Amino acid sequence: MDALKERKCVPCEGGVRPHDAKSAGGMMKLLHADWRLVEDGRAIRRDLKFPDFWRTMSFVNALAHVANVEDHHPDLEIGYNYCRIRYSTHAIGGLSDNDFICAAKADALA
Repeated sequence: MDALKERKCVPCEGGVRPHDAKSAGGMMKLLHADWRLVEDGRAIRRDLKFPDFWRTMSFVNALAHVANVEDHHPDLEIGYNYCRIRYSTHAIGGLSDNDFICAAKADALA
């Protein structure tokens, strides 16, 4: 997991093949066990719980900073004490290395 979070995202404007089920499964082993493959393997998702709104928003703001630096942005659902993170690379209609890199960085924040 440490090696993955140290990597940097590379621009992806298409032309890259998304991870297939086998390679995505291998990448999942490098992430926290709470990540799940969803949408027929085209996305990954993790649900996090926090004790209160302040900690939820602190995490979300830190994750927003990472997304801005990496130029790779998750879809988020946020409430009082939860954050649901979903990564997928829209330009290729599936999962790229960038999704797993950012998921590992999110794990480090959590």
